[in-house]
Parts: sequence; structure tokens; C-alpha cells
Amino acid sequence: MLFDSNYDLKDESETLRLAEFMATKLSPGMNLYLKGELGAGKTTFVRGILRGFDYQDKVKSPTYTLVELYSFEKFTIHHFDLFRFKAEHEWDDAGFREYFNKTSICLIEWPEKAGRILPEPDISVELSHLPFGRHLHLISYTPKGTECLKAII
Repeated sequence: MLFDSNYDLKDESETLRLAEFMATKLSPGMNLYLKGELGAGKTTFVRGILRGFDYQDKVKSPTYTLVELYSFEKFTIHHFDLFRFKAEHEWDDAGFREYFNKTSICLIEWPEKAGRILPEPDISVELSHLPFGRHLHLISYTPKGTECLKAII
């Protein structure tokens, strides 16, 4: 861990706004892990990132498809949901390794389901429930991730 920051977000709109702003600091080649229990706001956070890139269509959780792709002019966002994974080998079997490259931003929900075979995250986004809203803990693991987080505080 290089840098971390914490936010208490009162509602979904605050979660979306912070994620939209964070999107302006992301760049192709970055990987974000999204952690938190069911309903904590992981997919909402992804929706906010996509809105930050002016994506206006519906954003659905890739729980059953495992990955949703969003293409932009100079990069692609790959939104993974690994909740249904049972073993590490499923990652390679699905052919996901090729999605991690210099022209992609990868957002991975439930990264712990892939074990230790995922590329290192630049940022871990950890969401948890509060009695009134959500708690967001952002942690950087790379210099690129640290640069991003310092730019949003």
C-alpha cells in the first residue's frame, strides 16, 4: 500500500459523483479492484466511472456474463464480476488475461475469487455499508494509483 483515503458517502448520488470525478484521473493500463459485500455499491461505482467518460447507456452487472466491455475512442473498459468463480483456473479458462493491456482499464468486482492470478491493482476500491450511506476506502498499490488518488482528494 502506498496511499489511502477514506470517504463517508451519504447516498448513491455521492458515490456516483466521486466515481465520475475519479474517472477523469484514470488512464488506460490501470486495474481497479472493487471489494465489498453484496449491495455495497461496487456496480454503482463502476456506473459512476463510466459516466465520467460520458457513457450514458445502461450499466449492468456482469454477474452472469462475467465481463462487460465498454469501448471508447482510445481505450476499452472491461468490467468484471467474479462472484460466481469457484477456482483460480476459471480465470485462464475464460481467456481474461488478454484483456489486461495498455489500452484497457479493468474494473474487477470480487477479485478475491480469482485468487492470486490477477494482475496487481493500481487501486483497491473498498465499499461498506453505513447506517446512512456507504464508507469508501481507496488504497493505491502503484505509483500510477497513488497519483490518481492524490489528484482526487
